[in-house]
Amino acid sequence: MTYETDEERVEALKKWWKENGVSVIAGAALGLGAIYGWRLWIGHQESVAAQASTAFEQLMANASARSPQPDAIGKQLQLIEDEFGSTPYPSLGALVAAKALYDAGKPDEAVAALRQAITDAPDPALARIAALRLARVQAAQGELDAAEQTVKAHDTSAAFAGEFAAVRGDIAAQRGDTEGARRAYEEAIEKGSALSQLLRLKIDNLPAAG
Repeated sequence: MTYETDEERVEALKKWWKENGVSVIAGAALGLGAIYGWRLWIGHQESVAAQASTAFEQLMANASARSPQPDAIGKQLQLIEDEFGSTPYPSLGALVAAKALYDAGKPDEAVAALRQAITDAPDPALARIAALRLARVQAAQGELDAAEQTVKAHDTSAAFAGEFAAVRGDIAAQRGDTEGARRAYEEAIEKGSALSQLLRLKIDNLPAAG
């Protein structure tokens, strides 16, 4: 439709606004509300991430202190788990805490932290790293059956196959299974373990086949 005069255009606009104005305002309000809500959510997420990062840095500082305090490490890890459970930091924090606790002579607490890291891990790769460390701690503590079960449960990725094979070698060596240890160490080297040089030394130090 065309309008001959400005007055006709004005009247048509008034009529359209009367019929549609509320809808336009409501739509605009909803749109602006959605944008504002999105910005608030993003802001909240950024704030949580910043706070979680600060808490994690404090945990790292506690863990790397000249004389780490297991109680302080445990409390900081618990805080991260309680306050920032929706972030990757509980799992990362548990990995950091586990090493410090083990070095401080608290193997049982280290094992508990590693089990928590596996549970909290936001992706399978991080869970496998925690499981690999757990199996190593279990083997070092002589808990060979537990270490073997950990390896069986988590040795499911080619990316970690070499490292898990190395742990199987350690378990076999501790059981006196020289041939089993040699096969596992050779498999670990073949599959690209980062510990290849150490594994060659372990192979060289195995008792000769009887």
